[in-house]
Amino acid sequence: MTIDLNRRELMLGLGLLGLSGVTGQALAAEGDALRFGEPQPFSFDALVERARAMAAAPYVPEVPAASDTLERIDFDQHWRIRYRADQTLELNDGRAPIRFFHLGRYFKLPVGIHVVENGQARTLRYDPKLFDIPADSPAKELPDDIGFAGFRVLEPGTETDWLAFLGAAYFRTSGEDNQFGMSARALAIDVAMPTPEEFPRFTDFFLEPSADGRLAISCLLNSPRVAGVLRMDVRKGGPIVMDIQARYFARDDIQRFGIAALTSMFWYSETDRGRRVDWRPEVHDSDGLALWTGAGERIWRPLNNPVNVMTSSFTDENPRGFGLLQRDRLFDNYEDDGVFYEKRASVWVEPKGNWGRGAVQLVEIPTDDEIHDNIAAYWLADQSVRRGDAIALDYVLHWANREPYPPRVGEVVATRLGRGGIAGQPRPAGVTKVVVDFDGGLVGALPRDAKGVEAVVSTSRGTLGKADAYSVKVGTAWRTTFDITAEGTDPVELRCYLRQGDTVLTETWAYQFLPLPRPA
Repeated sequence: MTIDLNRRELMLGLGLLGLSGVTGQALAAEGDALRFGEPQPFSFDALVERARAMAAAPYVPEVPAASDTLERIDFDQHWRIRYRADQTLELNDGRAPIRFFHLGRYFKLPVGIHVVENGQARTLRYDPKLFDIPADSPAKELPDDIGFAGFRVLEPGTETDWLAFLGAAYFRTSGEDNQFGMSARALAIDVAMPTPEEFPRFTDFFLEPSADGRLAISCLLNSPRVAGVLRMDVRKGGPIVMDIQARYFARDDIQRFGIAALTSMFWYSETDRGRRVDWRPEVHDSDGLALWTGAGERIWRPLNNPVNVMTSSFTDENPRGFGLLQRDRLFDNYEDDGVFYEKRASVWVEPKGNWGRGAVQLVEIPTDDEIHDNIAAYWLADQSVRRGDAIALDYVLHWANREPYPPRVGEVVATRLGRGGIAGQPRPAGVTKVVVDFDGGLVGALPRDAKGVEAVVSTSRGTLGKADAYSVKVGTAWRTTFDITAEGTDPVELRCYLRQGDTVLTETWAYQFLPLPRPA
């Protein structure tokens, strides 16, 4: 089971190119390779109705043109094809310079690019003269109307891109620290199911100026069992914020219909030192799933790299938010001077309105390297999607260094596992010591000699040892330690938080402990 592994490998490479915009015009000037079709009326509502009509008709599989030639445009060939700086598409008075991706082995199906001005959409026509294509490139053999693979948005006057759409229904930004990492996607359909995962794709993009931000993007989506539209108004200034309207229409039944889907990578962290095979202390785009439930509880679930595919569901009603976060922001904890994991953006989903009953679902897939996206998180409604259903949900994506609404209580800042028992004494077999550090908020404000602080720990199975809670005596952190003994290798669900009397001091640490098999 994988989550579009080739997409990550190629996107990581493309992110290192530093392509960006310089100057250009939204409409073609004389002698310009930017050419547009005739204007057509456009509105979001009309695009939604178009998606509804698409879903009412049978799905027609798409067949890429010149597939054999595109297959020869591998990673190395693809990065050699550069979009011309003097053909940059400028939108919103130069606040959104845009360049386009060429098709290749990993992206064979073209997308329509449409520029919207004053309620009229004009289609951008592909022209090979928009690209600098090496003389020996297979792209020289492609038809003159082959089309575009996607696009990227650039910071004006720089060589830096901060937003990219390339492949299926994926998109991502560079966040606050200008370092690409995890991705979002419109939908996650049948992830980690016995049947193959379905990957909807954006077929058309409608680009227009934003009244309040940099760019408004309407994305037409299609796949065998669903059609839809995603419209996002994108603001940039510190955190990158996307205000999203999602409208979907089902062609057929869908059991696992994941909305507001996030995709990330977790190889290892300080939690599982024994499984490290790399020189760096930690390697991950995200280190945990954060949840803010409809009832107001804050939960932190550290991520795992399991031996088998694991799916965890956190039931809720009208959630206030969830996200895959990178809380660890210290370079010393990664020591990676190439891709800078400490700068990877966290992504927080803020639902708008009531989403009803359902669950935030977390899928963790085994990986043996950092090139694989092996983590998915999304919202799954209680009711399965049936043929003919119409789904409308709105939400906001925050790409930032931390969640946009920090909790009043303390947060989990570290999870560590080791041999159980007492130092200097024989260590009992099959016992694991768990150490959880909390800091900030109410717990961070405690004096070091605070009385009555206790750890509340529970387990789904096995035996817990005595839990201790105490100040670490360095900074403001507090620590809880306890032993867990569990037979077999089935997952153990652990929960822990700190309280003082009736006052809850921290978020709930919710961890899936995976016992290792005992030596024979």
